[in-house]
Amino acid sequence: MTSTLFKSVITLAKTTAVAALIGAAPVYAADAKAPGSLTVNVDQAGAVINRDIFGQFAEHLGTGIYGGVWVGKDSKIPNVRGIRSDVVKALKDIKVPVVRWPGGCFADEYHWRDGVGPADQRVKTVNTTWAGAVEPNTFGTDEFMDFTQQIGAEVYLSINVGSGTIKEAADWLAYMTAVAPATAAMERAANGHKEPYKVKYLGLGNEMWGCGGPFTPDEYVTKMKTFAHFVHNHNPEQAAPRIDYAAIAKDLMTGKQMDSLPANPNGMKRVAAGPNSSDPSYTETIMKAWKTRSPIYWDIEGISLHQYTWGPMPFQEPATDFSEAQYATVLLHTMHIEKTISMHSAIMDKYDPNKHIALIVDEWGVWLKPKPGTEPMFLQQENSLRDGIVAALNINIFARHADRVRMTNIAQMVNVLQTMIMTDGKKMVLTPTYQVYKMYVPFQDAQFIPLSFDAGVYTVGNLALPKVDAIAARGKDGKIWLSLTNLDAKNAVDIPVNVPGVKAKAARGDVLTAKRFDVINTFDKPNEVTPKAVKFKAADGKLMISLPPHSVTVVQLVE
Repeated sequence: MTSTLFKSVITLAKTTAVAALIGAAPVYAADAKAPGSLTVNVDQAGAVINRDIFGQFAEHLGTGIYGGVWVGKDSKIPNVRGIRSDVVKALKDIKVPVVRWPGGCFADEYHWRDGVGPADQRVKTVNTTWAGAVEPNTFGTDEFMDFTQQIGAEVYLSINVGSGTIKEAADWLAYMTAVAPATAAMERAANGHKEPYKVKYLGLGNEMWGCGGPFTPDEYVTKMKTFAHFVHNHNPEQAAPRIDYAAIAKDLMTGKQMDSLPANPNGMKRVAAGPNSSDPSYTETIMKAWKTRSPIYWDIEGISLHQYTWGPMPFQEPATDFSEAQYATVLLHTMHIEKTISMHSAIMDKYDPNKHIALIVDEWGVWLKPKPGTEPMFLQQENSLRDGIVAALNINIFARHADRVRMTNIAQMVNVLQTMIMTDGKKMVLTPTYQVYKMYVPFQDAQFIPLSFDAGVYTVGNLALPKVDAIAARGKDGKIWLSLTNLDAKNAVDIPVNVPGVKAKAARGDVLTAKRFDVINTFDKPNEVTPKAVKFKAADGKLMISLPPHSVTVVQLVE
């Protein structure tokens, strides 16, 4: 996330996604009509929907960490070693797979040594990116690792490439992953954790075209390669395999082209800082360099992508009390990420047809008008049913591209932007976006199943959207799961469901809706938007699923 967006995004909005939104709404059907029947093509199973697609993002921004995750060991708010217990339980309930930390823009000004050792001896710094807030550094490396272990999540560490050095980053990874008698391991043990930590993903900078630099694509690749080469994971379970120089020599003598060295399947995956929305320059330059690299010296396993949803006026779209036209505009805007993903995937396919490199959408979500009475640069906004629908639409898009998109991180986890959870002192409330993530748990590591159906069309003024968006998958439990989102703000929809080769007697699950699309959950009324159980029985061999207006429905087929 970058504060420089505030200076440049108006121009961007006029020339890219928002202009496309206003000037050329897509047409999904010849005229306004209800969707046709939906066929689940169980004989055409697709890619696995990597559970990391449901990843989270926690930046030192506003009250995202302090007050949202960390309250301190002496707080009256129930906590375990300073980490609030209610938030931990809520995140465990949605099986958070991975958390990106410490940023965001904050990462490229973060110096890890400020946040280790005795808490009363840590330096206080100023968060120059986000409102000049005082950063006490009481939530540092060991606290973050404790937090991820409490919620059962993997680690996506964003290292400081912007203002840091290779040695600083290498020392940080050594502190986390080295084993005794290395001095770094002894220091970690002295700080309370003898065993090495695991780091699944390593982000090689953040938004290097903006707050992380700014660098041209060529400048970034030159810098990135050195970090990829010199920053190592020392954990024996994650370390790269030893290089077999004899095998390499044989390959060179026979003229064999090495695509990559043998990989540790449990090894750390390095993620290059990639494009800003639909700009292809970073993707093209990084992939070209990767194709011609020598994997003995450097490699990457992913490229990041950032794209937010904001509607016609960035950062000023109302989060509550909005009209149907504003509701539809935001939904249409968010769906443009499918075009962006397709464009970058096509570039990646030119250099990497076997899809070795993942496209990592590690910042996405709605960026709306800040909540009145809050510091604008803390990016705290209300979260309505519309935001839950936005989440469902994006997850569906990621699932349809699961062969290339293998991790995403919604911005952000607590109290910031399209958040899962809001806190205020000892109070906590779960948002509609959180409820969607909970409903989608069966899709984690499920196998995507293609669908055939006419989505119909939902029109508002000159805007045209699909009336229904849907995905299907076979879960790890062996069951077939469907997610169906009715975008239409006024009309219910009945969808006939056909599953060739499967006798579906019923479908049961949950529906998320409310009396209006702008309803929010508040600390006083926390259950205004919560899932309700639904069940649909087949009649005469036919299964019909009814979708209320502005709703998300997730069901399991019962054979």
